[in-house]
Amino acid sequence: MVTVLLPGPLRPEAGGESRLTVAVAGTLRAVLDEVASGWPRLDRRIRDERGELRRYVNVYVDGEDCRHAGGLAAPVSDGAEVQILPSVAGG
Repeated sequence: MVTVLLPGPLRPEAGGESRLTVAVAGTLRAVLDEVASGWPRLDRRIRDERGELRRYVNVYVDGEDCRHAGGLAAPVSDGAEVQILPSVAGG
C-alpha cells in the first residue's frame, strides 16, 4: 500500500480527501496510474495529456523530489508516502 498526500487545492478532485491509499507500488508512474483509475480529474491536474508530470507540480517520494530520483520511473516501495504539491505563484 502507498499513501498519496494531497494539499488543499487538489482535494476537491479527490472527493475532499487529504490522503489516498493505493494498492500499487513499484514506480511513481504505476502509483499515478492507479490514482488516475480512481480519480481521473485529479490525474489531469498532476499529469499532462502525454502522461508526463506537469511543470508546476512537484512530487516527493518519502521526502525526495522525484525529478532527482528518476521522474515517473522513481521507485516507490510498499508503505511509501507520495506527496503531491502544485507550485504556488502570486504577486
